[in-house]
Amino acid sequence: MVAEVEGRVIASSSITKRRFSCENHVGDVGIIIKSGYRDLGIGTEIMKTLIDQARRMGLEILTLTVFATNKRAIHVYEKVGFREVGRIPKAIYRNGEYIDRIIMAKELLD
Repeated sequence: MVAEVEGRVIASSSITKRRFSCENHVGDVGIIIKSGYRDLGIGTEIMKTLIDQARRMGLEILTLTVFATNKRAIHVYEKVGFREVGRIPKAIYRNGEYIDRIIMAKELLD
């Protein structure tokens, strides 16, 4: 799914359903929002739409990963019901420093 402003893509997102039958009730979420369009509520609306889409797909759990330093994204994910379920210390090496990767999940069962 993409979000556009005046014909320009400003955000992209997806849900990938896991392939193996033992985990095909799980979907992995990816989202990116172009700089300059963050902190406007776009991420929250996209996440709500993805959650609705995941339910229509019959998924029961959504997962995602996020850099521990990305506080804005973590806030959005928590706002729509994701919670931290794991952490990989020093999983990312960027700009001369190590960053933890946080694993988050949301159960969709009502």
